[in-house]
Amino acid sequence: MERLEEYALKNNVPIMQKDGINFLCDYIKKHKVKKILELGTAIGYSAINMAKIDSSIKITTIERNSDMYKIALENIKNYQVDKQIDIIFKDAKEVDLKDKYDLIFIDAAKAQYISFFEKFKKNLNDDGVIISDNLDFHGTLLLDEDKLTKGLKGIVKKLKAYIKFLKENPEFETKFYKIGDGISVSKRRLK
Repeated sequence: MERLEEYALKNNVPIMQKDGINFLCDYIKKHKVKKILELGTAIGYSAINMAKIDSSIKITTIERNSDMYKIALENIKNYQVDKQIDIIFKDAKEVDLKDKYDLIFIDAAKAQYISFFEKFKKNLNDDGVIISDNLDFHGTLLLDEDKLTKGLKGIVKKLKAYIKFLKENPEFETKFYKIGDGISVSKRRLK
């Protein structure tokens, strides 16, 4: 995976931090997750890491950027996990899936986290989880607003709204982890 990590660093591609991907993979192993939906493929780093855990794991991942999509396809083939990973080249907002998943991993456009959560929760198995990455967004959520660029202010505002949405969600209970760039794990409340 070092080759992908180096490529991401050199080309400014956002991938999960090392302890974040370790947390995600450990969670998958511990809970015997077999079917995963990922929103935001980028170069395929997370999907490849998840697929490498066990050959019985199946992943559907969605990517809207054509350059990232092409690179991810190549990487997935090179790491020989193309039988496990199905990439959909489309904006996640335009994708409708019928399948159910054990885990939905949100690591895409930060401004869309609430709408992605709401849209795809119907695809979550009853005992499944929705894991979201980048909730600390490189520490910017802790900075004073006047220290942020206009673009960053918008992202920070949306992420803060998402965190509030998770904390106040009557349907899901969420745990937050100060791991990687900030991770949340949301599980349906028991009825």
